[in-house]
Formats: sequence, C-alpha cells, structure tokens
Amino acid sequence: MSGTEIIFEVNEDESNGGYSASALGYGIHTQGDSIEELRRNVKEAVDCYFDETMARPRLIRLHFVRDEVLAA
Repeated sequence: MSGTEIIFEVNEDESNGGYSASALGYGIHTQGDSIEELRRNVKEAVDCYFDETMARPRLIRLHFVRDEVLAA
C-alpha cells in the first residue's frame, strides 16, 4: 500500500439506504446518506485520523463494491 494514497471500500446499504466506507489497512470508518455526504465524511475522517506527526496520503480513492445475486 502506497503512503501517498489511501483506499476506502464503499458499500451501499440496501436495507436502510446510504453508504458506508472503511479504509483498507487503517481503522477509519464512516458513512453518509448520499455519495456527496460520504465524500465529505471520508475527507473529514482522514483529517481526524492523521495528525502532524504522521505521513498523510495525498490521494483518497473510493472503491465501490456492488453485490449482485443471480438465480441458479
């Protein structure tokens, strides 16, 4: 994992709506009712997690995961 990028796995909550995101390799988790809100919350969560003594990522990547079920 590159120190210049942090990747969030994003899932859509099919039962309640909205989105949840978790950073891969870090203990950062957040959620939002819309994609726009999720983006703001992800940026805020990254800002809160990394302090001035830590190397901050320059890029935040959102990886959207979609489950699809097919009848056999």
